[in-house]
Amino acid sequence: MISATRGWLRRNRTPIAVGVGVVGAGYVVSQYVLGKISDARERMSGDRIARENLRRRFEQNQEDCTFTVLALLPTVTDNILAEMETERITFELQQQKAAKLARNGEPHPSELGSGPPSVTDDDRSMVSLQSESGVHASQMGIPSVTSAGDGPQDGGQQAQKARKTKLQLWNDLKISAITRAFTLIYTLTLLTLLTRIQLNLLGRRSYLSSVVSLATGGVEQSTISLENHDDDNPDQAYGNDFETNRQYLTFSWWLLHQGWRKIMLKVEEAVKEIFGPLSPRDDISMQKLSELTLEVRKKVEGATEEDRQASKWLEYLLPPQEQEELVLKESGMTTDASSASATTSPALRRLLDETSDLIDSPPFAHVLTLLLDAGFSTLIDQKVAQQAYKAPAVPEVPDLDAPRITELHDPKPVKLPIVLAIFTRQAHSIGNGVPNEYLQAVEQVRDLEAFAAVVYSSNWESEISPIKDEGSFPGKDSPRGPESVITESPPQEEVVAGQDSVVDVGTASTFESAWGKAVDTPEKPT
Repeated sequence: MISATRGWLRRNRTPIAVGVGVVGAGYVVSQYVLGKISDARERMSGDRIARENLRRRFEQNQEDCTFTVLALLPTVTDNILAEMETERITFELQQQKAAKLARNGEPHPSELGSGPPSVTDDDRSMVSLQSESGVHASQMGIPSVTSAGDGPQDGGQQAQKARKTKLQLWNDLKISAITRAFTLIYTLTLLTLLTRIQLNLLGRRSYLSSVVSLATGGVEQSTISLENHDDDNPDQAYGNDFETNRQYLTFSWWLLHQGWRKIMLKVEEAVKEIFGPLSPRDDISMQKLSELTLEVRKKVEGATEEDRQASKWLEYLLPPQEQEELVLKESGMTTDASSASATTSPALRRLLDETSDLIDSPPFAHVLTLLLDAGFSTLIDQKVAQQAYKAPAVPEVPDLDAPRITELHDPKPVKLPIVLAIFTRQAHSIGNGVPNEYLQAVEQVRDLEAFAAVVYSSNWESEISPIKDEGSFPGKDSPRGPESVITESPPQEEVVAGQDSVVDVGTASTFESAWGKAVDTPEKPT
């Protein structure tokens, strides 16, 4: 038996050896393939987790932007309301009317109701303004009038003087009410865009800092878990240079205290030119109001697409370089001139330069136009249309391609003071509304989130090196043009899916490129 077995093995030793070799090779190959599949699954799982963490951080960043705008908006609103005292002009008109009626022994305008046949057009205008705006001396803290016992008039000359004063007040009220509401819309929109740029630039630095630190922390770290520990570690908030980031964020002071005034003067000039010829006795239709508003916007923003792209908004949002020290001092970041060296620090200089490039870029002008469309549509097509012209409410989610409300309805024209009263009241809603419907309308524009995503994911290649070199940022001697800033893709594909936009979002994922390089760093031989 043993000899027979030995003989069989000798005769078949070659096939047996081949069979064993094939089985062994098959086992080795199968184990190698299974290992590669397992590695690929781990990498795919790591990529998915990283993308989800990036998306979560990006979305949290946008929520931070909203809360920041709501926190800053009351400051600039108070400045604008204090500068343009529309309610005080209204009260002066009420004083004049009350004094005239007292001298003539007639009842107060509030007792006139809808106005008897003997009431003049100016009386009805005053009654409309009072009833629509609800402005009274007790609400404004203005002392009551005591001129009811004035002496007799000096004839036609004094009456003519009083008449001119009254017409001047009406003209001032008209310009003030419209300019104030429009200025607040422009300021709200610009503040929203500036805040998105600032927080997304800092959010990008924070994210890349965490990626690089994890990737270079040791070979044992094979995957990256990008959890947001900003709340737990203040030193990681928006990057690794907390003081520089604080200084950078304080540059919103310029818009809140200086930039809005320049906007107001530009808007006021356009309003005087377009709305100046209107009289308080005039009836104004919804269509006419929309056309006049559009004319004002053309004067401020530009009449054509080329003009809007060429418009420069940087002077309203950031100070000139020679006044950067003033901004830091006024915002409390520095206390004397000796601390001005912070304005020339490479890290802060780089952030300010990139912000300037973004503001001067064509996508900024495009997104700004869309946001202004949403803001003015809320004011004119919704609030004024519903409250002054009694038009039906529009859907909560407006369709920008749908016909305007003035094309769907032809409401009856109303007196100009009624419209002015709506503008007066809506100015407070734009700046201090809770909830702020205008900010909600602006943030519903999808191009805003797309623009924020582009900012968040742009210039990652140039950002990684400075972070790894512990903040050795290039200075202003190597400027970047707008084209080098708005060229990358957003971290969220759904942000711009199915949407036409001039924002260049690209096709490749900047996140995947930067994250992949960070992951590969520990695997490279040293």
